Amino acid sequence: MLRLALILRRSFPRLAGFAMIPLIRALVWLARALGPDRSTAFGAALLRTVGPLLPAHRTAMANLRAAFPDMPEAERKRIALEAWDNLGRTGAEYAHLDSLFDFDPDATGPMRTEVAGIDHFATLRDDGQPGLIFSAHLGNWELPAICAARFGLDATAVFRPPNNPAAARLVQEVRRRSMGGLAASTPGAVFAMRDVVENGGHLGQLIDQHFTRGVVVEFMGRPCLANPLLAKLARHYDCPVHGVRVVRLPEGRFRLELTPPLDLPRNADGVIDVAGAMQAMTAVVEGWVRENPGQWLWMHRRWRPDMLPKARVLRNTSQPMVENPQANVISQTASQTL
Repeated sequence: MLRLALILRRSFPRLAGFAMIPLIRALVWLARALGPDRSTAFGAALLRTVGPLLPAHRTAMANLRAAFPDMPEAERKRIALEAWDNLGRTGAEYAHLDSLFDFDPDATGPMRTEVAGIDHFATLRDDGQPGLIFSAHLGNWELPAICAARFGLDATAVFRPPNNPAAARLVQEVRRRSMGGLAASTPGAVFAMRDVVENGGHLGQLIDQHFTRGVVVEFMGRPCLANPLLAKLARHYDCPVHGVRVVRLPEGRFRLELTPPLDLPRNADGVIDVAGAMQAMTAVVEGWVRENPGQWLWMHRRWRPDMLPKARVLRNTSQPMVENPQANVISQTASQTL
């Protein structure tokens, strides 16, 4: 009986998650019935109301105070509300992902989505080389994978399944209808990711969340840990690395922007420096966030100073080196991607 009670206790969160499936499906049905404009407006209004009441709002405000110490508190509160607004819209848009991206380079009429850097996209698709793409939780961060699938870019998006099994199942259903390859960030998945690049494909990853066994980078003036997977793959395969972001525009529109390939730092032997490469990518993301702070996911605990490795000074050098031996093994980077 005690064992049964223990099993039920451990299983209850998962069972409760599956019990949410009918409710979540009903919400998706409602969002589809309302259409993209009304459903996203509802999602935005809901989270602008509920979000500030949640514990995550305290995290968002703390992050904003640390990132913008000289900013008036009223402005920080405005940005936090805008971030909840964006998250509510993004959640509602999952019901419409297959119709949100309507970019057509030959179209003459108005479109919901525009793309900047289409020449870089064509080069990435047609150069016969593998490629890596980094992004961040900005605007609706699902759209780049849809763009790649629509225009024939052989790309695999790395994603972290939601903890709620109901949400994970439904999100994956939506993603598989509208995106190309998908790779869940589970232990051992790194081999599949490596094979994508090995076979000349393209791998995309969100790099703006905490990664326990990562390399130290500076983001918004503070040190944090970043997943080094893309930098290690870039070093091993010496392939181009691009950034892509989504900017939410007025009237339910979006702009996707693809950067040129980054000129990543290299060591004296001409090999890409992993920590330097992740810092270069993170600097691009920081520029994006500073430009549109209300469209970033401030509710995430991006900075965790208690988890930073201790610094040490290497012999024969005056430069401090972060002691983090796990960051030297590619296979250890997959279990906490995103």
